[in-house]
Amino acid sequence: MDIATFNVNSVKARLGAVTDWLDTATPDIACLQEIKTVDADFPLAPFEERGYNVITHGQKSYNGVAILSKRPFEEHISGLPILAPQDEDDEQARYIEAVIMGDHGPFRVASIYLPNGNPVMDEGGLTAKYQYKLRWMERLRSRIASLLPLEEPMIMAGDYNVIPTADDVHDAISWQGDAAFRPETHAAYQALLNLGLTSAYEQKDGRPHEYTFWDYQRGAWQKNNGIRIDHLLCSAQAADKLTAVRIDKDCRAADKPSDHVPFIGSFDI
Repeated sequence: MDIATFNVNSVKARLGAVTDWLDTATPDIACLQEIKTVDADFPLAPFEERGYNVITHGQKSYNGVAILSKRPFEEHISGLPILAPQDEDDEQARYIEAVIMGDHGPFRVASIYLPNGNPVMDEGGLTAKYQYKLRWMERLRSRIASLLPLEEPMIMAGDYNVIPTADDVHDAISWQGDAAFRPETHAAYQALLNLGLTSAYEQKDGRPHEYTFWDYQRGAWQKNNGIRIDHLLCSAQAADKLTAVRIDKDCRAADKPSDHVPFIGSFDI
């Protein structure tokens, strides 16, 4: 079963590029980020025509996540649980999670659009945007920790806005201080892995300087000035079933492409 993560950077603006990729790659499940539309306006028909069930958690113009699945959804939730009063006002649509029945039993998948967090600093210290990113990562860690006792295959797929190491960026010096490459961000990401999660890319590939994002500016794609920020983090039960990974780079050269490309894991689940 192929499970993909793909930040589409507006599902309406990139609809042709996304459906062309689906027709070629035919993933069983596609976790989309930055759909940038409210649920009622999500273009369901092109995906349902291709055999996908669709769930969305969207908002107007920004953020938004979705899961496409060729198998029915057994259950799903939208949004991360509230841990403290400060979380109650969070209206950003960044998380959706579903249980799906596989060939060997149920498994869980989530589509995640982790906050960017820039700018990091202002005259008062860490900005509210960066503190929100770190707080959101702690809420994600708490959610994952609550699910691990279920001992089920779980794939947390998404745009994490985290560059894990200097091997995952074309020029580490130029990214020093960016929210995706800060020590605090790395510590929060490592806290997710410390729960017992495995990065699918590191498990089955691990080559340095393979990227999933190229900016639209300054010829980044043509120069291969990219970063790797789209990840599949797997529970032990999912990691045991992971057979291969790939990055569909050709999508970046499509007509009206997203600045991200899909990252796909193949699982025997």
